[in-house]
Amino acid sequence: MRIDVLTLFPEGMQPYLRASILGRAQDAGVTEIHLHQLRDYTCEPHRKVDDRPFGGGPGMVLMCQPVVDAVAAVEALDERAALRILLSPQGRSFTQRVAARLSGHERLLLICGHYEGFDERIIEILKPEEISLGDFVMTGGEIAALALIDTVVRLLPGALGSADSLADESFQDQRLEHPHYTRPREFCGRRVPDVLLSGNHAEIESWRRAQSQARTRSRRPDLLKRTERPPAGGEASRGAAVPADLRRGTTARSIA
Repeated sequence: MRIDVLTLFPEGMQPYLRASILGRAQDAGVTEIHLHQLRDYTCEPHRKVDDRPFGGGPGMVLMCQPVVDAVAAVEALDERAALRILLSPQGRSFTQRVAARLSGHERLLLICGHYEGFDERIIEILKPEEISLGDFVMTGGEIAALALIDTVVRLLPGALGSADSLADESFQDQRLEHPHYTRPREFCGRRVPDVLLSGNHAEIESWRRAQSQARTRSRRPDLLKRTERPPAGGEASRGAAVPADLRRGTTARSIA
């Protein structure tokens, strides 16, 4: 997978992208990540990319020309079609299911906002998928882009040391992960559950499933409601339609 990122602050993103799993994934050829300075594509003097909003108000708004021209130039660098993603608090919430769908694409182009946001015509022209980390506002889209890249890349074959690492993670099956323990067996009077020391793999697996279910019900009951709710018109069946956000290659517009 190729990932391109349009940003005003590539120097802030580079250290994290070269560390740990992301760095190893790039070295192994699992993914290639390219950062592009948005100011390099502006026609304005002094590399200006923003201006005051029409109608008044605080802050500055990113102008159309630098963003639209940057997307065209970056997309021309590789023959693979890019899924355009705009990081925005007005986008649809980013989830593990969305990450799984994005991991099926050959190329992603992430557009990081800043200041008061984008001129609306940028969205009208580029028609990107808008994605948000949640119901809060950050200074820019760089942190959101890093979170998306990290989540998607670790789903790519070869990114992790073992494919089994993904099997029991939180949100993989709309459940939170079971508790984990390591040495020592006792710490501050708290012991590791005996079942984990029994060597009985069937009992361990049963315990982990029960713990996962109980933890999800206690901390995130909304996840269970998503899986327990039957489809309209009857009980769940094997022929049920695949959710739109899981279909490989689907581009969903934002939920404003």
